[in-house]
Amino acid sequence: MSGSEPDVTRMFDLDPLGEDSFQATSPPVGRPRLFGGQVAGQSLRAACLTAGGRPPHSLHAYFIRPGSPDEPLTFDVARTRDGRSFSTRHVTASQGGKPILELIASFHDPEDGFDWQPDPPSGVPGPEGLSEPVLPSFFKHPAGFDIRVVNPPGGDEFPLAHPFWIRTSAPVGDDPALHACLVTYLSDMAVVSSARAPGSPRRLVTAVTLDHAMWFHRPQRVDEWLLYSVVPVTNHGARGLARGTLHSADGTLLVSVAQEALLRPG
Repeated sequence: MSGSEPDVTRMFDLDPLGEDSFQATSPPVGRPRLFGGQVAGQSLRAACLTAGGRPPHSLHAYFIRPGSPDEPLTFDVARTRDGRSFSTRHVTASQGGKPILELIASFHDPEDGFDWQPDPPSGVPGPEGLSEPVLPSFFKHPAGFDIRVVNPPGGDEFPLAHPFWIRTSAPVGDDPALHACLVTYLSDMAVVSSARAPGSPRRLVTAVTLDHAMWFHRPQRVDEWLLYSVVPVTNHGARGLARGTLHSADGTLLVSVAQEALLRPG
């Protein structure tokens, strides 16, 4: 990594506090509250540090309270189970003694089996032919990511960010757990806005993540181009569900994502 590129991996350098407890700080990005993907990614990192090298295959997270970027985060890991092939970890992320996120992660030793996926998205231009646009405010994240929106908004259109190409601006290394944590971080980018029903009002009183789930199908490299696509599934009452996928540049399905958001109209 060159000296001019910010090291986005530093947010995953957790300090041990004791047995299966860790602490981390937040990168300054000018947000009034913590980015949910950061808390989920750091929570997964804490779980990975106790999983003995087994790679994660899924996680399920619930966002309980908003977090403050000015306070350190504490991650307490419970070793729920270690089996012959699977491990389960329960992580509580806290600030000021109060939980802000609960995450359960499952880890699986690689096994031989079937290898099938549906056809990848078609008609999507590659990242090399796309310019780096002026991104909407919901893309406020630490420097160090290269993002190329496939359909940039024009005029007064509501900025629907998905699909977009993304990678880190510099190499990350070969730790698969770190790549999974960075993918978890970016998996929360612009999902709430993409959970809105088409044609819904531009302004909402509340638009926040309620829960987030991920399935890691195949190994990922976040320093290579990833196509992230999210579509709304349904809106009812004050909640909206979105579903997403992350593909590699050659069309391989790497990760599936589902997220429910609180969408309160004005």
